[in-house]
Parts: sequence; structure tokens; C-alpha cells
Amino acid sequence: MPVYATHRSHSAETMKDHILSPLKGVDPTRLNLLSLDLTCENSISAAADALTKSLQKVSESNSFIHTAFFTGGILHPEKQTADLDLENITSTFQINVISHLLLIKHFSRFLPPSYLKDSLKTPSKWVHVSARVGSISDNKRGGWYSYRSSKAALNQVVKTFDLQLQLNKRQAMCVGVHPGTVKTDLSKDFWESSHNQELFEPDDAARKLGDVVANLQLEQRGKVWDWAGKEILW
Repeated sequence: MPVYATHRSHSAETMKDHILSPLKGVDPTRLNLLSLDLTCENSISAAADALTKSLQKVSESNSFIHTAFFTGGILHPEKQTADLDLENITSTFQINVISHLLLIKHFSRFLPPSYLKDSLKTPSKWVHVSARVGSISDNKRGGWYSYRSSKAALNQVVKTFDLQLQLNKRQAMCVGVHPGTVKTDLSKDFWESSHNQELFEPDDAARKLGDVVANLQLEQRGKVWDWAGKEILW
């Protein structure tokens, strides 16, 4: 089964070497790279078209997504209202919400259609990486206005898209996931303030989310789940 990943910087070969370097015993021909810039709809559309052409070369015409993770996110922490900045707010919603909507627009064509209901053992899983701070009911500390609100909006996108999949009887489900605090540049300033049980190395976080998503059942669709498989309420 081929695996596709997107990148916005460096060459495809450089990124492929970077991704595969820590992996042993993996067939490198399975990994395919698509150039994609989340700030540009033309780039997102072109990446979807490139995926179509690639699938036509490596498989039959009926090729569909098994599991897809959409991870675009950006964080500008605002501790008080004076920290709010229009440019930062705009970029936050562009990456955390608008890009996810455009990914749905251009890549949902690869989800299996309704007529395959009887031939598929399990539905495809369409997964958006959200965050616990997007939960309104869990907001006990305030702050982070644009990040919190953009993730709350993304959670609404997850619910809305999943309802559309059900309405159209598509053989797919949409969920959101929260990986905890991952040791990347996005969260570097907050590692020390994070709970130890929610601070993960990237490989560990990816493994935990992969396990959670793999075990999700249809009745769990349209919701947001954390790295431990626990539901995050709205």
C-alpha cells in the first residue's frame, strides 16, 4: 500500500531521505511526496491533482484513502488582549481552519463512495489534528484567544464534515485528535509548563495517535479523541 506525505520546503528527495532515515526495513518506493503550501489554494488543488496522476500510475482506477491525517497548525500565544495582533490572528485561522477546509474540498474526492459499502471491511478514516484547548467546556485558564478559537472552529469542521459523509453515505468517518504536547518547534516554549504525562517525542506521539485512530469504531465518529483514546468534550 503506498503512503503519501506532503511537504512545503526542501526538495522531495531531501524530505524523503529525512523521513526514511530513522526507519529500518521499509520499502522506500512506498513513500511518495507531494508539494503543498497550506496558505495557497492553488497549491492544495495542484497537490490533489498530482495525487490523482500518481495513483493512476501505481494502481487500478479505484484507489481510495485508507487513513489520512491533516496536521497543519500554527500557534501565536496571546496571554492578554493587548497581545492580539491582526496578522497573527489571520495566519492562525488560515493555517488552523481555512487550510483544513480547503484540504477537505480538494482531497475528499479520494474517499470511497457509497456504492462500495458492501465490499469494504472498515470505513476510511479522515483525521484532523486538533488540540485540547479547542474545547470550550475544558477552558479553565483563558488566554491563547486565536489558537483556542481556531481549534474550536476546527472541531466544528470535523463534526460538520462527518455529518456530510453520513448524509451522502460515503464509506468514511471524520474525527479530530489531540496528540498532547509534542516536542516540536511549535510547542518548544511550553515544554516546561506541560504535564509530564502529556509531553511526547514526535515518534511516540505519532504512534499513540496511530493506535487510537486504528481502533476507533463507527459510533465514535464526528468527535475529538486524545492520545489516550479519551474523548475531548466540546
